Amino acid sequence: MLTTLAILLLVNAVWNFLVWPQFYRRVNKDDRARDAAGKPTRFLIVHAVLIGVSLLIAVVSVVIAVIALVTA
Repeated sequence: MLTTLAILLLVNAVWNFLVWPQFYRRVNKDDRARDAAGKPTRFLIVHAVLIGVSLLIAVVSVVIAVIALVTA
């Protein structure tokens, strides 16, 4: 059971590493991402924080999965 959960964590992490950077590229290109002066808007900042937290959770998932697989 522990191995199955570790593999699920790894799949989740891979999914996050594939999806979120692509999403950031789209958000960064959006007209709402920067104001007339070229400064980042709250739209970009909020999405960047959400994406950063999601990727951090993905890294933690990988670490926990590897630990679980090594100790299993």
